Amino acid sequence: MLGEITCYIDCVSPYSYFALLYLEKHRESLKSYNVDIDIVPVFLGGINVGSGNKPPWTLHAKAKYSSFDSERAKKYFGVPNVKTPSFFPILSLLPQRALIFIKSQHPQTFIPTFVDLFSEMWENGIDVSKPELLAKVLSKRYTEPQIREILEKANSPEYKKMLNNNTQEALDRGAFGCPWFWVKNSNGDEEPFFGSDRFHYMWEYLELPWKDLELPASEKAKI
Repeated sequence: MLGEITCYIDCVSPYSYFALLYLEKHRESLKSYNVDIDIVPVFLGGINVGSGNKPPWTLHAKAKYSSFDSERAKKYFGVPNVKTPSFFPILSLLPQRALIFIKSQHPQTFIPTFVDLFSEMWENGIDVSKPELLAKVLSKRYTEPQIREILEKANSPEYKKMLNNNTQEALDRGAFGCPWFWVKNSNGDEEPFFGSDRFHYMWEYLELPWKDLELPASEKAKI
């Protein structure tokens, strides 16, 4: 591979939703340059505690700014129906563990399921941390026996440990929030990137051909 992007995300984070949509939109283009993408479920609450970070809604200035920034992001990433549900924030341990099991046993539906959880929570107001509601979301892609297995495994010591390990790996790589990226380029160098608005820096680091933002002069200025 020319490069690798490891993306650490949690369904509790709307900016993780934006990042996942953007990466999937460009997955084939990245593949054509031999850049691989690995999506890794983590527990954002653990990252916040482990890094000493505070969620933006707990700080007045950040919360005030977020109301503007989220509207811009929704428009840019093409998901205008995203809204903060009344039950936010959730304890995302169950859905994140479920996703880890799905990634290991149903890799073909892992990304679509992650998108389902994001869209159901952030666009349709479904609390995916509740087992019965998570099961309903999973019923789009899995049979009843498969759903029972997913929920059982999500509550098992094995997958609890795997989520802890994923979260610790992100922390060891400097994470203080989500989405968090760890990127390896063709020289074998590695660097972290944070947020859903740093992809142009990422493409530059990977030495990919990309088009920068352009601001053409007004036609009036040409007269």
